[in-house]
Amino acid sequence: MSSDDAEKVEEKESALSVPLATYFHVHLVSDSTGETLNAMLKATASQFAHAKPLEHIYALVRSPRQMERTLAAIEAAPGIVLYTVINPDLRRLLEIRCSELQTPAVSVLDPMLDAFTDYLGLEQTKKPGAQHELDDRYFTRIAALDYTLSHDDGQMNWDLASADVVLVGVSRTSKTPTCMYLANRGIKAANVPLVPTADPPPELFELRKPLVVGLVASPERLAQIRKSRLGGINAVGAADEYSDLDTIRAEVLRAKRLYAKHGWPMIDVTRKSVEETAASILTKLSARQNR
Repeated sequence: MSSDDAEKVEEKESALSVPLATYFHVHLVSDSTGETLNAMLKATASQFAHAKPLEHIYALVRSPRQMERTLAAIEAAPGIVLYTVINPDLRRLLEIRCSELQTPAVSVLDPMLDAFTDYLGLEQTKKPGAQHELDDRYFTRIAALDYTLSHDDGQMNWDLASADVVLVGVSRTSKTPTCMYLANRGIKAANVPLVPTADPPPELFELRKPLVVGLVASPERLAQIRKSRLGGINAVGAADEYSDLDTIRAEVLRAKRLYAKHGWPMIDVTRKSVEETAASILTKLSARQNR
């Protein structure tokens, strides 16, 4: 057998050794929007590398007729059923039919609700979609989103003092998406870019109430992102300097010195998702508020 033939055989064997993806149906049945179920599914499925869920979403299921249609769809494509249904009659209908179909059905909130009931000694309201009511928390979230949009990328620096969190960082450190994620949690977040050709706004150094957090990333990662960004918009001119590795190293070093000088906590976002960065910020904000 020639060396070329041997390499081809090795390639075929290597390809055969890669596990095939396992596709399966998952039915998300909710008497609300289904966001909780969707988050639970993603968190769980992420632990099974080669499992690919085929999502079937049934939101706002609040009547027997809607539940019957949902059950017919589940019967047509059997799979795991995840549900958040408060109404006891609808729950019973769903559970009995899933049992008949020998389909696993999991009420994802029951363990938490039971734990809260035992600890607090209080009755549950049993109200569908209670977390989505137009209450103070809803309007707080909308106000936070409005604030964050109007204070993105260094806008309205004169109003930074009314923020809960101010993110500072060089270009492409995920300041805007992190701020939007925080705003969706009801946190008024602003962000201030660090530009090599200009000093940060003086208002930034006068802040007392907001939590100021510095974001950094590895220069190599920033260079890669910036080159990709420039390639997408066909930029020319200052593009070389913007994505130059030595220039970026100087930017990052200057940013780190700024954070250290003012005692601002720093988060390296090189290997972090927006959700992970936001979680770190929320932890710091909670600790500060509790103090």
